[in-house]
This record gives sequence, C-alpha cells and structure tokens, in this order.
Amino acid sequence: MDSAGADAARILGEIESLKATRSDIEAKISALEAQLKGLSCRDDAVPSNGSCPPATAAGEGLGLGLGLGHGLAPEMIYRYSRQLLLPSFGVQAQSNLLKSSILVVGAGGLGSPALLYLAACGVGRLGIVDNDVVELNNMHRQIIHTEAYIGRSKVESAAAACHAINSTVQIVEHREALRTSNALEILARYDIVVDATDNAPSQYMISDCCVVLGKPLVSGAALGLEGQLTVYNCGGGPCYRCLFPTPPPTTACQRCSDSGVLGVVPGIIGCLQALEAIKIASAVGEPLVERMLLFDALSGRIRIVKIRGRSLLCEVCGENATFSRQQFQEFDYEKFTQAPLSASAPPKLNLLSEDSRISSKDYSARLKNGEAHILVDVRPEHHFRIVSLPNSLNIPLSTLEKRVAEISSALKEAEGQRDASLYVICRRGNDSQRAVNHLQKIGFTSAKDIMGGLESWARDVDPSFPTY
Repeated sequence: MDSAGADAARILGEIESLKATRSDIEAKISALEAQLKGLSCRDDAVPSNGSCPPATAAGEGLGLGLGLGHGLAPEMIYRYSRQLLLPSFGVQAQSNLLKSSILVVGAGGLGSPALLYLAACGVGRLGIVDNDVVELNNMHRQIIHTEAYIGRSKVESAAAACHAINSTVQIVEHREALRTSNALEILARYDIVVDATDNAPSQYMISDCCVVLGKPLVSGAALGLEGQLTVYNCGGGPCYRCLFPTPPPTTACQRCSDSGVLGVVPGIIGCLQALEAIKIASAVGEPLVERMLLFDALSGRIRIVKIRGRSLLCEVCGENATFSRQQFQEFDYEKFTQAPLSASAPPKLNLLSEDSRISSKDYSARLKNGEAHILVDVRPEHHFRIVSLPNSLNIPLSTLEKRVAEISSALKEAEGQRDASLYVICRRGNDSQRAVNHLQKIGFTSAKDIMGGLESWARDVDPSFPTY
C-alpha cells in the first residue's frame, strides 16, 4: 500500500472512531435531557458560574443523530413547526431562540403576556423577577395568574403557567425585588432583558445596568388607554438616559393603581415586547432601535416615531462616560427620581396638625351619635360613582376653589347650623389633606381630614365596603 493509501486508511479509521465517540456522547445527552425535561431551573439551583444548563437541552444531539444538521429534535420540529415554516424565520432562527436566555423584570400586566409568548415560542432559558404576590385586582390584566394563586408569589404563579405551556423551557425564579445590590448578578446571566416594571427608579436602574453589562433592553409602558414600546442599548442605539437625562416630575409619573388601565392595553404592549425580544434573540427582523411605538387604544392607532439616537453626552453610555459597576451599586435611584422603587405603597402626605385630623373610627362614632355635619368627598367624579359614603357631597379637589359656596350653603342647611362640623374624605387621605389645608386658609377653620380616607374606612370600620 502506497503512502496515499495508508493516509486514507488512517483518516477513515479516525472518522469511524469519532463517529463512535459521538454516538456515546449523544446517548449521554439524551439520558440527561430525559432527566431535565419537565423540570424548572430554580434560582437556588443555578450553578455558581451564574448559568443554567444549556438552553438547547431539548434534543440538539438527537437532531444531529438523525442527520438533520440543525440541532432540532423531532419533538421540537413538531412543536415549533408553524414557526419553522416561515421562510424569514426557519430552523436557524428557532435554533437561535433555543440557545437564548431572556429575563423579564416584573410579572404584572406587561410581563404576563411577554412571559407566556416567550415560553411558548421556545426561548431556551427564561428568568422572572418579582417580589409581589397575586391579588384579586390583578386578574383583569395580569393574565398569567389565576384565582388559585391569590396571595402567593407572582413568580411562582408565572413559572407554573410558563411551565404548563412549555415544559422544555428552563424557568429561573427570582422571588426578590430587583435592587442595585443584586441587579448586576441577576442580569448578567441573560442575553436580553425585558423591562415590564411600572416605576421610574426601576426603569433608570434596569437601563443603567444593561449599559454596564452590554445587554439589549426591551422597554414597554402602559397606562390608561395608551402604551409605548422601544428597544434600548441595542445596535448602537440610545439608552433610557439618552432620552430622559433628567427624571420627569413625580406629578407626571402616574401609576395604574391611581389612574387606572384597561386590561388589554398592557396585554398588547407586553405581546409586542415579547416580539421585540424574539427578534433580537433569533436575529430576525429589525428591532425598534431609535424608534418608539405609540399605541392609542381608543382611536385604534399605532404610530412609529423616530427618537433621538445615542447621546454622546449621556452620563452612562456617552462618549466619555465612566459609569462603572461600583457607581451603579452606589447610585440612589429613589433619590434621583424622587419616587419609591416599590409601586405598591403610595406616598403618604403629612400636611396637617393632629387637631385637624380624625380617624375613620372617630368619624364613625360621631356619625352614630347623630352629630350634625357635612362630609365632602374630594375625589374625581368618576371615582365617586364607583363607591361613596352615604350623604357625602362630591366636590373634586380640582374644582374646590370654584365651589366653596356650595360648602357654605350645605353647612347652613345642616342641623344645628353653627355647630355643624365639616369633614373631608378622599381615597387614601392625601387629597383630603390638601383640601382641608386650603379650606382652613379661607376661613373654614374647623374643617377636619379623615385620615387614610375610604381605604381606612374599609379597613377599620366596614370590611364589606368596596375598595378599588
């Protein structure tokens, strides 16, 4: 045998040896995959290096063993067949998804549909961050949760729903609030971050963290009947601070719990957030970089507007920015935005002295004793229509100055006239303080605020009284 023949025989022998080795490896992979299937990857089970087991655990070796070449197991081909049929998506995009990891911060109105679709479409590893519990008033918009989970962790509920849709996706549960102390560690484990929060300090913190770590950020917001969506820190595009270097005033930062939201609106924006994350993860399409989607539910209009690009003067991602990990961890986002990171507890004002306020229990006692009085409810009219205390007079705070004469007239008609008392109530006890403060300045010196408003009445006096 000549030298060429000897070389060919040697190469063929090595090929056969490698094939045998590959078969052994594939068999081991299949056995491990069988153990993984149906399991969630809990946060406390994440290895010390900050990563979960490979996101392609659902049959990469099996696909290769069948000579398919793309790493998709037969059950994956069947599960995702409708996506694979798309010429602009196909097996490469699906393979990219299976290898990707996405973190959703917030399992509420935005996070619910985002998580469901990300799990369903085949993202390899899906992380959920939230420290809240499921409440009844979440049900109309946070569709990932069910009544059975009321009072339990939102992360637990969301993970169960995602797992029920797709047991092959690895779910990482972070049952904690995202803070500067843990954000770097958590976000570093993922390729893409979806911001599904609803407060300014979290939005700045998540964006800054993504810049420090070099992660693309899909950001959405929904309030009332409107929503918006964009992608930050991706493809040379801007970060959140590029657009908003100075936080908006706290009066401009409304919350769903105060201003309301139609349930389907965050659902639409959350679905679009999932879409943008899928596009980035699968390397398909054009992400919303340097563009913002604006949604108006009442008119049924969607607009895409051009937004400013990356600012060279940005303190975090600008040309000369020196924002470091240490600076991030030491930055006080609540002080910077003048707003709390937790959106569950509204701020409580303290404008009045103690003798200008009474508790809801004290007011209830005076009511039972037949005290002559006027009760002014300063909530907006549409709030008043939801629920109110009997015989209360609705004069919204915004109209108070123009309607002072109505209060004077009501007091004169009250039994006892000179001795009639004036009490003011609102939803939580903030606007009523503002109203009493104004009324006292213009001569109603005996006006008193009912502390804690109607929420206090429901909590301390009448548990059957509706809250909203």
